Amino acid sequence: MRSEIRPIYWRRGVVYILDQRLLPHKLRYLRLKTARSVAKAIKDMAIRGAPAIGVAGAMGLALTAYHSRAKTRERFLSELKRSYELLKNTRPTAVNLFWALERVMSVIIIKSDASIEELKKLILEEALRIAEEDVEANKKIGENGARLINDGDRILTHCNAGALATAGYGTALGVIRSAFAQGKRVTVYACETRPRLQGAKLTVWELMRDGIPVKLITDNMAAFMMQRGLIDKVIVGADRILAKTGHVINKIGTFSHAIAAKYHNIPFLVAAPFSTIDFKSTLEEVIIEERDEREVLYIDGKRIAPRRAKALNPAFDITPPELVSYIITEKGIYRPTELKELGSEQ
Repeated sequence: MRSEIRPIYWRRGVVYILDQRLLPHKLRYLRLKTARSVAKAIKDMAIRGAPAIGVAGAMGLALTAYHSRAKTRERFLSELKRSYELLKNTRPTAVNLFWALERVMSVIIIKSDASIEELKKLILEEALRIAEEDVEANKKIGENGARLINDGDRILTHCNAGALATAGYGTALGVIRSAFAQGKRVTVYACETRPRLQGAKLTVWELMRDGIPVKLITDNMAAFMMQRGLIDKVIVGADRILAKTGHVINKIGTFSHAIAAKYHNIPFLVAAPFSTIDFKSTLEEVIIEERDEREVLYIDGKRIAPRRAKALNPAFDITPPELVSYIITEKGIYRPTELKELGSEQ
C-alpha cells in the first residue's frame, strides 16, 4: 500500500486540512490559523466524516488557545467559549464533534489552577492526542472487523468511511484495508453516494490508491446486485450510534441498503470508533442535518434539474437496530442491543 493519507495535521500553529472538495482531481491542503476558518472548512465540507470533524473541532480550539493574546484567565476562557460555540454549530448530527470539543474544554475544568501558558500547552496536547488516538482506534477497528471478512468477499460500501473521514486509516475502509493486508482477496463495490458523490470521488480514489480492487456503482444498483448474488457483505461507517436503542445514523441511503441486505440475508456491518456512540441521546433528540438544496440540483457547478425546481436534501438517515448485524469498534464487536450495557466504560 502507498503511504497513509493525512487528511488533517498540525504544524507550528497552523492546521492543514486536505480539501476533499477538490478530490480526486487535485490534492491541495488548506492552511488554517483560526477557529473560524476551521468552522468554515467543516461547514463547507472541505473536511467531512464524523471522526475527522471531531479532530478538526479539537484543533480549532487549539488554534484559539495557541494564538490567544489574552492577559487574564477570564479573557482566555471567553475566547475559547466563543470558538467552542462557533465550532459546535457547524454540523448538528455527527456526535464526534461534540465529544471532541467537550474533551478539550474539560482540560480547563481539570486544570483549574493552571496558568494561561500552561493551558495553551495542555489544550494543544489534548487536541493532538485526540488525533493520534483516532488513528490507533481505526487500526484496531480494522483488526477486529477483518475477522468478519472472508477470503473472496465482495463488499458493498456507501459514502466514504476511509482515511479521509478520520484522522487516518479509516473505519469501514479500515476493515477492508486490514483484511486486504492479511492477504484476503476482496472486491469492493462503492456506491456513488448522491448528492455529493463521496463514494465516487473519495472512496474509489482511496481504494485505487491502495491497489484494492474496487468498482463504482450508482446508488440504485445495490439491491439488484444483492438479488443477483454479487454482494457478500455490506459495511458502512456511522456519524452517530444511539446506545440506548442501537439505531445507526449515517449518510442518507444507508437505511435503503440495510433493508435490501436484510431481505437478501447479507450481513450488514457498521464500523465506528467508540466516540461515535452516543450514550445520552434518545432517537427523538437526534437532529438530522438538512443541507442546501443546491447540492441536489447541481453537480460540480452544473445544474441538472429544470430551473425553479426545488429539492430536499437531508444529509443522514436512521437505520434501526434489527437491520444491523454487528457494530465494530476498537473495543470489540457488538450487537446493537449490547451497546447500552457499555455505558459504564465511558
